[in-house]
Amino acid sequence: MTRQQARLRAPGDIGLAIQQARVARGMTQRDPADELGVTQSTISAIESGGSTIYLRRILDLARLTGIELTATWEDDDETGR
Repeated sequence: MTRQQARLRAPGDIGLAIQQARVARGMTQRDPADELGVTQSTISAIESGGSTIYLRRILDLARLTGIELTATWEDDDETGR
């Protein structure tokens, strides 16, 4: 079991972290899409770093105020999927 961590400075960083955590758990894009009630293409857009004005503003505000956002996940399958 390895703990992974990524710094989140841009929408693409968030999307990549989500993608890596999803793959580490053996999930397809369809799995979280079904669970969240969205389309697989929505998950794809998020993982591709599709930016929204709100996400971009939050990241800019975090940077300006000295907040560092990180994502941490385990690379094993703890969910039993």
